[in-house]
Amino acid sequence: MDKRFKKEKEDILFAVKPDRRLLSKVPDKEGLRTNVDRRQALGNNVGGNDLGIRIVSENMGRRYLVEYIVAVTYVLAGKTVKHTGKCVDISTTGMLLEVPPEVAEDLNQAKNIRLNFTIAPGTMPEGYEMKVDIEARYIRLEKTPAGQTRCGVLFLESLAQYANRKKNWYMLSCASLFLFIICACILLMRAESILYFKFNKILYMYSLIAATFLLSRYLFAIFYRPVSIDNEFMPGVSIVIPCFNEEEWIQRTIVSCINQDYPVDKLEVIVVDDCSNDQSFTKIVEIAEELKSKEKRYDVETRLHYFRQEKNAGKREAMAKGAIRAQHELVVFVDSDSFLDPFAIRNIVQPFKDTKMGGVSGRTDVANTYTNALTKMQAVRYYIAFRIMKAAEGYFDAVTCLSGPLSCYRKDLVLKYMDAWLNQEFLGERATFGDDRSMTNFILRNNRTTYQDTAICTTIVPNRYSVFLKQQMRWKRSWLRESLIAARFMWKKEPFMSLSFYMGMLVPLLAPAIVIYNLVYIPLMHRVFPLTFILGIFLMALLMSMAQLFLRKSSTWLYGLWFCFYYEAVLLWQMPIAWVTFWKTTWGTRLTPADILEMAKKKDNISGDIR
Repeated sequence: MDKRFKKEKEDILFAVKPDRRLLSKVPDKEGLRTNVDRRQALGNNVGGNDLGIRIVSENMGRRYLVEYIVAVTYVLAGKTVKHTGKCVDISTTGMLLEVPPEVAEDLNQAKNIRLNFTIAPGTMPEGYEMKVDIEARYIRLEKTPAGQTRCGVLFLESLAQYANRKKNWYMLSCASLFLFIICACILLMRAESILYFKFNKILYMYSLIAATFLLSRYLFAIFYRPVSIDNEFMPGVSIVIPCFNEEEWIQRTIVSCINQDYPVDKLEVIVVDDCSNDQSFTKIVEIAEELKSKEKRYDVETRLHYFRQEKNAGKREAMAKGAIRAQHELVVFVDSDSFLDPFAIRNIVQPFKDTKMGGVSGRTDVANTYTNALTKMQAVRYYIAFRIMKAAEGYFDAVTCLSGPLSCYRKDLVLKYMDAWLNQEFLGERATFGDDRSMTNFILRNNRTTYQDTAICTTIVPNRYSVFLKQQMRWKRSWLRESLIAARFMWKKEPFMSLSFYMGMLVPLLAPAIVIYNLVYIPLMHRVFPLTFILGIFLMALLMSMAQLFLRKSSTWLYGLWFCFYYEAVLLWQMPIAWVTFWKTTWGTRLTPADILEMAKKKDNISGDIR
């Protein structure tokens, strides 16, 4: 079995080789440590204070625990020698190779070392899965406590350069060609809609609106650029982690939040346990005490705080309690199953140089992408939702949902709207979930909101369809509620953004009726096969997949097609249900008090039926 990080529910995450320090990315208070990993190819002090170069160097040198069989070929004393070794950890610049002692000695003197291996999906970040045949040179020898011999070898070109030379060029060429053809076909089909508009005004108007909305999102996303890093701009940040029944991931979340490349005196972490009924709070205390005892030089004692609510009051209440206790001017909310990149905070604060900026969303990638087909499908959806849809909104500084896994707000605005947010009601029912969309609406009324693509976190997504469908239903209910609320003021925003918002609201609301009309009514009443409609769905699906291939260069692009057809067949029909069940307060994906109460009611009803 390879060394991918597996959990009880079979989630698969790539495993980053741990540093001997728990907080390896935190800068010294005295500024003595540069935070450039000592193993990186760019050198220990490359870039100095240039954070951009440091980030590139960090990513290049990040090592992943793997178990690859490697075919090793080298020339020694004029003879070509072949052996087999095992790669135990790898970065984009080199690997640690386990070989017999005599082979290690040969490699130290050999010329023309060539390594042949396969990077398995899920062992390195998306885009690196490929067969590799690369030249390398010997660097050093290591002996393990168990007596194994391991050689450090440096690739003569990075894996990123290798991928661009061997794989990415034709992938990008194919993706570019297909994107052009797809867009051309969609435009031609919409031209047909104009020609036949008089025969069915409602249907063809919907067709024009849907195509305009989708293509405009991709167009505006092209022009989006994240705010660049200003090394001198480092406002105070308080990270708040609301937690409920997250014993599996909460420790990893806490470590990722405190282990940030950010000044020690300007970053604190506050964990609020919402009276979990599992071992979450025990895990919180355990990791907090470990960090405080082992990393005293980084003032963890004064920067990491945790407390437990006396009774379960809901996620909003936990977030509010953390925000009230925050000491700094910016508040970052992080979900308890999400993990921050070491430079996430550095990046997410940058848009706040604009004094009118009220909130910023970071990018959320899927941490357990390669678990199964469902998680791969969600990985494509997440990437397109952020890099295309949210980036298009970010271009106009009007992001409509600052997502829960990673979002940053001005603390004064959070406190200003807190009471209204906590006590929010919709048509007489109290709003419990949709906290991120709700807070975004309060902020967006009078301030700007944007998206920062370079502020990255990863999150755990459902790996079972039953859980996934419950999550999607909850999201649709909150989307419906908050979209209706946002519709009251979005017309005041930039005209293109306003128009895009209302089109984006109309399309999913009418989609179920349009699908029934095209796939049921037309074939039954007019005996016409809906080829054009099906072709349109296929082109939309292919557009998402090709964008994923072009931008991410990942083998998961095929699952974009699967997502679109799954959406049309299954997820689309959750919308009518959401219309008539928006008042429900159950989460469905975890046992909140509302879920327990709902289960008790169902049990009583079943018992009554039996009697």
